Amino acid sequence: MNLDMIQGKWKQMMGDVKIQWGKLTDDDMTQINGNKDKLIGLVQERYGKTKDDAQTEVNKFYEKY
Repeated sequence: MNLDMIQGKWKQMMGDVKIQWGKLTDDDMTQINGNKDKLIGLVQERYGKTKDDAQTEVNKFYEKY
């Protein structure tokens, strides 16, 4: 799925993102706005993960869509 499609489905995905990463806030969701790199950065920051681990986790999440 390309970036445009993800951004188009972002509102639908937000609930799933919040279930997957409960430490992310509504403000975070607004900031991310479907941007995969921003999501990776916030997952890395909030959960103390390495960039590679956060990227792998987010990639697996995006594969569902």
